[in-house]
Amino acid sequence: MAEIINLNRARKARDKAADKAQAAANRVTHGLTKAERTAAKTERERQSRLLDQTKLED
Repeated sequence: MAEIINLNRARKARDKAADKAQAAANRVTHGLTKAERTAAKTERERQSRLLDQTKLED
């Protein structure tokens, strides 16, 4: 026989886990200094340019 669970507790636990994951993502995004954000943006732009340069035209 299956174990009986409290659906309200299960729902709250699921929501709490999702909130923790969102908080971790926010800490990564907003926890950077301005210099780190600028460096990351510059690196993304450099990678994008490099990718565009290596594309072959049809």
